[in-house]
Amino acid sequence: MQELKNLMRDLGIVGAGGAGFPSYAKLAEGADILLINGAECEPLLGTDYILLRDELDMVLQGILEVLANTSISKAYIGVKAHNAERLGWKDGERLAEGVYARALPDVYPLGDEICLIYEATGRLVKPGKLPITQGVIVYNVETMYNLGRGVRFNEPVTSKWLTVGGDIKSPTVIKVPLGTRIADIFERLNIVVKEGYTVIDGGPSMGKVINHQKYAVNKTTKGILILPDNTQAILSKKTNGDLAIKRAETACCQCTRCTDMCPRHLLGYPLEPHKMVRTSMGVAEVMPEMVISATLCCGCGVCESLACNQGISPRAVIDNYKRLLSKNRLRFDKNGEYGVKPEREYRMLPYKKWMSVLGISKFDKDISFGGEINDFSRVELSLSRHIGIPSIPAVKDGDVVKEGDLIANAADGLSLPQHASIFGRVTLGNDKIIIDKVR
Repeated sequence: MQELKNLMRDLGIVGAGGAGFPSYAKLAEGADILLINGAECEPLLGTDYILLRDELDMVLQGILEVLANTSISKAYIGVKAHNAERLGWKDGERLAEGVYARALPDVYPLGDEICLIYEATGRLVKPGKLPITQGVIVYNVETMYNLGRGVRFNEPVTSKWLTVGGDIKSPTVIKVPLGTRIADIFERLNIVVKEGYTVIDGGPSMGKVINHQKYAVNKTTKGILILPDNTQAILSKKTNGDLAIKRAETACCQCTRCTDMCPRHLLGYPLEPHKMVRTSMGVAEVMPEMVISATLCCGCGVCESLACNQGISPRAVIDNYKRLLSKNRLRFDKNGEYGVKPEREYRMLPYKKWMSVLGISKFDKDISFGGEINDFSRVELSLSRHIGIPSIPAVKDGDVVKEGDLIANAADGLSLPQHASIFGRVTLGNDKIIIDKVR
């Protein structure tokens, strides 16, 4: 196992669709199931589907490498039912030795790691614990694709697959060099961001608003979406946190609907958004342990966009509590007996309903593969777009590098190296390495 961990670290592999946790650090003794997250949790994204459709062999190469170097004997690739049908997969179908398809319900937010593990394996990760405590390791589809290429071609991570979609004529999945500027991608695809529109990195629910003129593709970029400002998807992202707290403290009627619909609460987690809303920020600052369960929130936004009928944003309130708890280095670690709520089966949210709630149904179109675009003139590679310690530059201004060359070393501790994604000349920037193609 250590040899595989070293390989994953040297290749610079991170979780390709989440927070950017270094993938080598997830490998641990005690797992008996490898679960590949292909749920494509967020609407309007198709990156994982295209990878599974067109690059399944390479994804399987990565999965089999994990199985060969650990005590894990079984792997599941979890995809939503409608994608399983498009791929021609049946639930439980054998895709390779020890690798099986798992068709998941078409509900949101099934890409949430805790929800995914329960739905795919029947195992419930206890609140505040890691998946390994239930014998499960979870990786993203593209993470396994990157490992497959690393094993087969000794190739570090230098490119990214992402969906470009939203309110555009032809949504597409493309493969581009890491560090490609979003503005350059839009120019290449003849996309103009009109006034009254916002660009987000990620899905319409959990993605973040970005300035596309300054932002560059990183290892966790799964999709770039352009959406009208008047959709619920964008309105919720521009909620003023302080105003949300004041509104919550004065307007909440304690109907409990936000709690009743919370996906983590339905799994038995002691997360009750209506109580979070009821607790004032002043009290939380004095006694932060009162809101300790805020760390259990996955940020899906169901409480905010679907459950509340008073214009309150429990998610914004909880996000403030998360920051407070992080500042105090507090996290949920209480033991207890937790069980799935019997009503969960009837309260899971169909993904088409969720799109309607977000006001984005009309942007749900067939997504094509636009191919690889690798002739951009500049890339900007971040040294800190992974969880842990930023990488340390291994090059200096003026150095000429080729694709795949090591340009930053991993720091001591939880960290990763970085590699050049194009041939060009180096300029060191603030927390990034810029490479301009040499003509």
